[in-house]
Amino acid sequence: MKPLQLALEFMDIFFSGENFEKLNSLLTDNFNFNGPFYQFDSAEAYITSLQADPPKGFKYEIIRSFENESSACLIYQFTKPGVCTPMVQLFEVKERKISKVLLVFDTQTFS
Repeated sequence: MKPLQLALEFMDIFFSGENFEKLNSLLTDNFNFNGPFYQFDSAEAYITSLQADPPKGFKYEIIRSFENESSACLIYQFTKPGVCTPMVQLFEVKERKISKVLLVFDTQTFS
């Protein structure tokens, strides 16, 4: 899969709120996630966290998307009850799997 296809598949699984084990086929073992509230250094730790506290009522609408041979960037409007804010995720890809995700958004919206 191309980087943008991987990123969109990742988003579909995340926002479904279930079957997070499907992410195993998309993520490298040493997957790295870095966001304002959470950081993870392995696919296992990331997936375990999602299973323990699944996203509920989360939705997104893509504003723009970009890709090159080794990365994809999604700019989207995130919504959940009481919150609506733009977010950006940069996905880095190695050997046809997502190796890193950088999530950027204004945390004040969640206060």
